[in-house]
Amino acid sequence: MSAVANALKLIKDEDVEYVDIRFTDPKGKLQHVTLVADLVDEDFFEEGFMFDGSSIAGWKSIDQSDMKLMPDAASVYMDPFYAEKTLCVHCNVVEPDTNEPYDRCPRQIALKAEAYLKSTGIGDAAYFGPEAEFFIFDDVRYQVSPNKVSYQIDAEDAAWNTDAAFEGGNLAHRAGYKGGYFPVNPIDAAQ
Repeated sequence: MSAVANALKLIKDEDVEYVDIRFTDPKGKLQHVTLVADLVDEDFFEEGFMFDGSSIAGWKSIDQSDMKLMPDAASVYMDPFYAEKTLCVHCNVVEPDTNEPYDRCPRQIALKAEAYLKSTGIGDAAYFGPEAEFFIFDDVRYQVSPNKVSYQIDAEDAAWNTDAAFEGGNLAHRAGYKGGYFPVNPIDAAQ
């Protein structure tokens, strides 16, 4: 069964309500458009989905904003977080007139890099992935007023909190600036 046939079968078998078409912007942020599943058929996978490229910072000017998302049927999966049954499909970004890959699309850049590795014999495959990082803050404050803009963050684990008073005490040991990668307890209060 082809990837397109498999995707369409999944929509039918799972009673999918929405299809979330996704692509990555130049900064690596995942973008999306959600469609009613009834709009997704074989033509959708063959013809793609037009969108306004000027809405993505660094891509197109308003006078040349037409772009196309070409769904990659091999990338479909059910989103486990939406309340409604939603199928996700990642897309390649292409020029609408020529269907040539858009040279600023991170997915296209990765595909070109993989093709280059294969063509030169350097390697058979390339693996690309995100570096998942996050920060846990105990307090975040901001202010925007006509004469002042400010923000303030705080976290029990922050390097500047060696002398702070905490309920339950303060062991006074904190990772230094940029020193929070892979430490063991008791560094991470959220563990």
